[in-house]
Amino acid sequence: MAPLERKNGWQLAEAAGDSSPAAMQDFLARTRWDADAVRDDLQTYVIEHLSDDEAVLVLDETGFVKRGTCSVGVQRQYSGTAGRIENCQVGVFLGYAGRHGHALIERALYLPQAWAGDAERRRLA
Repeated sequence: MAPLERKNGWQLAEAAGDSSPAAMQDFLARTRWDADAVRDDLQTYVIEHLSDDEAVLVLDETGFVKRGTCSVGVQRQYSGTAGRIENCQVGVFLGYAGRHGHALIERALYLPQAWAGDAERRRLA
């Protein structure tokens, strides 16, 4: 979520005020994240603290332009972010917006048919 164009170890470390990427790389390599558990905790927080009978759910997709073809789901496809067909991944996001606040509450990676049907690509991912 950092306002950086590229997010590698050096750039994340510099943005955090570190003089080298060692601590950031160690943190990223050793920390075990359970994304579904974090999502569940966030959804509970939203229900308990942001609940609003007039709130709305906002569904949107975002394209992540990629240079290579090995990241899961990457292919030449339309990216609203780029405004044209690009080599990219597409993420689908669900947000909650109410008068007490807003939060992203769900996410999914769009998996094109070419990836869903390619056993070799699934094995590499």
